[in-house]
Amino acid sequence: MKHTLTKRKSWKAMLAGADQPVQLPVAHDALTARLIELAGFDAYQIGGYALSGATHAIPDVDLEKFGEKKFSAEWIMNASPLPVLVDIDDGYGDVKNVTRTVQEYISLGASAIFMEDQKPPKKCGHMDDKKVIRTREMIQKIKAAVAARERYDFFILARTDAIDPEGLENAIDRAKAYLDAGADGAYLEGPQTLDQLEQIGKALNGVPLATSILEDGGKTPWVSPKDLKDIGFSMVLYPTTLIFQIVYTLQRALENLKHGKPTKSASINMDEFMNIVDLPYWKQIEEKFEGKSI
Repeated sequence: MKHTLTKRKSWKAMLAGADQPVQLPVAHDALTARLIELAGFDAYQIGGYALSGATHAIPDVDLEKFGEKKFSAEWIMNASPLPVLVDIDDGYGDVKNVTRTVQEYISLGASAIFMEDQKPPKKCGHMDDKKVIRTREMIQKIKAAVAARERYDFFILARTDAIDPEGLENAIDRAKAYLDAGADGAYLEGPQTLDQLEQIGKALNGVPLATSILEDGGKTPWVSPKDLKDIGFSMVLYPTTLIFQIVYTLQRALENLKHGKPTKSASINMDEFMNIVDLPYWKQIEEKFEGKSI
């Protein structure tokens, strides 16, 4: 594994080379980003739902802002050279905040961001009773984000949460307006049926298009990557897959430990873990410069 400042492949180049929608599991910490890379994924995302839960044990209901999330995102991005999509929620304020947020994430090496049109206090996209800001207000935020990016290959994905409060037709109209404002792709959150997914794909044909799927408790039905590709989607976000299974595993391990039971059969061993965190790399550094080994 290389511990060097590797230039990430641009988001557009990564999308162009994909033969099915790019699957985007969420990394809530650096180790998870490393595991996503080792598993052979082309890219990953840093999403607010998992990050809030893992970092502060709080729900994704607008309790964290840019300053808190930035530091976690930096540690995560340093762990893997894969292209990374960062959730910037609603931009954390007005056009000034959007500008600073985009500039900061560019400086940290992010490949792409997505920004949503929810009215604060925002919440997880698969929760009920969301409200959205006026279309023209979101358009100004997108224009500010486009103006703030310092290189042409920084990808801006505009997310609309308007399906639930305003209906699918209005959500599609919003997505088109956001694309006209300069966004590179559209992300429609919360389609509730396969028919709605198909309508979105037809209306936004040829556009880099994303949605998210939760295996349990989400609004959008499970659709395979191949079928999503046929519908017209080029990205699919999985905000909860890893964090839900991690929590389940931790609960089982803690229960076994509490009762004095070994957990070896459901665990990796020390050597396997040391390979994941790349002990061999650090050993060769020590051997090369100090003539000894860890």
